[in-house]
Amino acid sequence: MSTPFYVSPQQAMADRAEYARKGIARGRSLVVLQYADGIVFVGENPSRALHKFSEIYDRIGFAAAGKYNEYENLRIGGVRYADLRGYTYDRDDVTARGLANVYAQTLGTIFSSAAEKPYEVELVVAEVGDGPDGDQIYRLPHDGSIVDEHGSVAVGGSSEQIGTFLDQRHRDGMSLAEALKLAVQALSRDPNGSEREIPAERLEVAVLDRTRPQKRKFKRIVGRQLTRLLDADGAGATPTDAPSDTEETEGPGTATGSSGTGGPSTESSEE
Repeated sequence: MSTPFYVSPQQAMADRAEYARKGIARGRSLVVLQYADGIVFVGENPSRALHKFSEIYDRIGFAAAGKYNEYENLRIGGVRYADLRGYTYDRDDVTARGLANVYAQTLGTIFSSAAEKPYEVELVVAEVGDGPDGDQIYRLPHDGSIVDEHGSVAVGGSSEQIGTFLDQRHRDGMSLAEALKLAVQALSRDPNGSEREIPAERLEVAVLDRTRPQKRKFKRIVGRQLTRLLDADGAGATPTDAPSDTEETEGPGTATGSSGTGGPSTESSEE
């Protein structure tokens, strides 16, 4: 009779972590940055139908890198959690911190379970406040830990290199055009140090804009507005500068809470 093969718990967890990291690294990088009027999400994405970024609730956005079907399940679960909590209690009780804790428990349970493989995903949950001091950005790696980020964060692909580039150049009070250009510069850098051009049609851009009068602060930046921001000199261009045919918001969803309409749609995101 053969002797059962033994692997120490430490080695097993290290192997699972390495497996998840390799899967996440195969996806394209994305970045999330604070700017003067909110938080901007930027990623390279040639698809117009599938999205890396989505609205979760009024002031909360979601970004993910890694395996699409896995983080899409997490996103949908987050929308359901937010809708239920907002309807049962109050819209203000739905927070990025609470959602990040829910995601951390889910990812941690899956990562530590020997019965299934770890999720190959890395998430960012962001909430825009009434002022820059109220903004919250949480990064959730594959193992369910929570990292409280400030200013900027990069996930997926060559995130360490991109994160270092952003840390050296990001500053408080940047305009949307300045933050967007910095994000594109960071994403354009290859691991070998060279740069490539990412055309506007291959970019996915969304914002949580605190200046919007609606309760729902999430909006996509597309078309002519995106082109104008990329071509701007960095002084002052904002999401409200563009006509309505160049912007997209999430479609209406289940009614939530006692004080308003429309929760976020269940729009997909892509690796």
